[in-house]
Amino acid sequence: MSGQNGRSLSTRRYSCENCPLRPLPAFRAFEEQELVFVNAHKKGELAFDKGATVLVEGSHSAHLYTVLSGWGFRYKLLPDGRRQILNYSMPGDLIGLQGSLMGEMQHSVEALSPMLLCVFEREALPELYRSHPGLAYDITWIASREERMLDENLLSIGRRTALERAAYLIAFISSRARAVGLNGRTPVQIPITQQHLADTLGLSLVHTNKTIRKLMDRNLIFWRDGGCEVVDTERLKELARWEGLSEDRRPLI
Repeated sequence: MSGQNGRSLSTRRYSCENCPLRPLPAFRAFEEQELVFVNAHKKGELAFDKGATVLVEGSHSAHLYTVLSGWGFRYKLLPDGRRQILNYSMPGDLIGLQGSLMGEMQHSVEALSPMLLCVFEREALPELYRSHPGLAYDITWIASREERMLDENLLSIGRRTALERAAYLIAFISSRARAVGLNGRTPVQIPITQQHLADTLGLSLVHTNKTIRKLMDRNLIFWRDGGCEVVDTERLKELARWEGLSEDRRPLI
């Protein structure tokens, strides 16, 4: 069933035992009791079309979501419509935690591609904290990881040059995508527009376009109709003076 905002409810197609993300080396294994708990509180999946609004700043939600497939992005708007993209959501990421713990969402989320989300009831959180300290630690870890990524993004906007900013952002997204099996082929394909980059980097669209051309001239990326094609992540990291992701196996809720 499709909704007016580009979302559709689906029957439960994946049990947590058969989750396609669990075998990926990026994620830690569940303890048996943890898996039973998470599976019991999963209510189904929710599908969103590209461009659909997943969550709206200021809204209240009775659910938490884990991205099962697809890409999204988190953003805030100024009253005049100017947008700042805060981060990008990929498979394994938790969406809606802020709204669950603080009462309402402090940012919005939009689908960058078709997305499929696992739906969990917010009311399960107190029991999770009481009975499953391992999962409670995982949620704390996820929130801390998001803070760490925002720290790096703020450093980039505040101190990197425009060229270094663009190189960092594309390398950052590419590294995260590869870790969770998005576009596993080489080169990596990122379904973003130059406007998305501009709204993340804090640059004008004209300045962003000029910066992208410099990266293309160095044969680090190509720009296709479907988005950005990453040719050499390692050289992008060198240009950005970024050491890359330093994560062991991460939690999956």
